[in-house]
Amino acid sequence: MTLGGLQKLTLIDYPGKIACTVFTIGCNFRCPFCHNPELVDRAISKLSEIIEEEDFFSFLESRRGLLDGVCITGGEPTLQPDLPEFIKKIKKLGFLVKLDTNGTNPEMLVKLLEENLLDYIAMDVKAPLKVSSSYKNATGTNLNLDGIRRSIKLIMGSGIDYEFRTTIVPGLHTEDGILSLAEEIRGAKKYYLQQFRPGEKILGEEYRAAKPYPVEFTEKIKEKIKEFFGVCEIRE
Repeated sequence: MTLGGLQKLTLIDYPGKIACTVFTIGCNFRCPFCHNPELVDRAISKLSEIIEEEDFFSFLESRRGLLDGVCITGGEPTLQPDLPEFIKKIKKLGFLVKLDTNGTNPEMLVKLLEENLLDYIAMDVKAPLKVSSSYKNATGTNLNLDGIRRSIKLIMGSGIDYEFRTTIVPGLHTEDGILSLAEEIRGAKKYYLQQFRPGEKILGEEYRAAKPYPVEFTEKIKEKIKEFFGVCEIRE
């Protein structure tokens, strides 16, 4: 497993838990609003430091009894063929595991769920699924959306804790589009609307100085869809 970074302490990445976050390198999406472009492509990654797996597990050993869990994010972790073995090592040390995923590898999700390796899943649903061009624009990638739909169903029926989330980006998302997306995941435990934030690192140059939607716009959407979900909130 090639690891592109380690956040040694987080109080927000794993809801209700004290955790660390480990980043994998490599992603099959090219979302123009991505804040971690250095983790997208293994071949061109400009990371100054690669975390060796041995060093990561030495760190975990030193945090036994201090941390509750480990968040595995990316990049896209489910692209890593050795992900199940990596998680087994984490679980053996007594930590809970939260996985962040874009949902494009339902086969890996099946394996992880069947082996009871996950305690929490967070899936980014990038755009409405009814119009494939919406997903292409949001991810910079042509893909068959059947895998995304299958992952949504797997997660909702998994029996473990989970959330779906969408970053609301001007030019990519509209109110009608988010309402359509919400209908497609209606009945989910948790759905978070995330406010887009510009920044110098963002993958797409046109979004580095883009103006976010006002929070009132997102609040209006939330009020229309909150009854669809157990929890529906806005993340700044």
